[in-house]
Amino acid sequence: MSESTGYIEIDMFPEEINDMEHWEVVHFKGLLEEVAEEYHCRLVAFSIDHGTVTFAFDSDILMAEIVRILQDDRPD
Repeated sequence: MSESTGYIEIDMFPEEINDMEHWEVVHFKGLLEEVAEEYHCRLVAFSIDHGTVTFAFDSDILMAEIVRILQDDRPD
């Protein structure tokens, strides 16, 4: 696997959540690491900035799948 070619950024939490040790952030990162394991890849980036989570995997297939899911989830 190679380094990620892009990042996914999601407004996931309220703005006041800005700490990598916050239990919700830790839980979400753990979920992403489980997904990475299922896809036989790695979570290569993860950060939180005032509720916005930025992350990346070293699998283009997984990154594309997440983008597809997010696009399908958008309201019309």
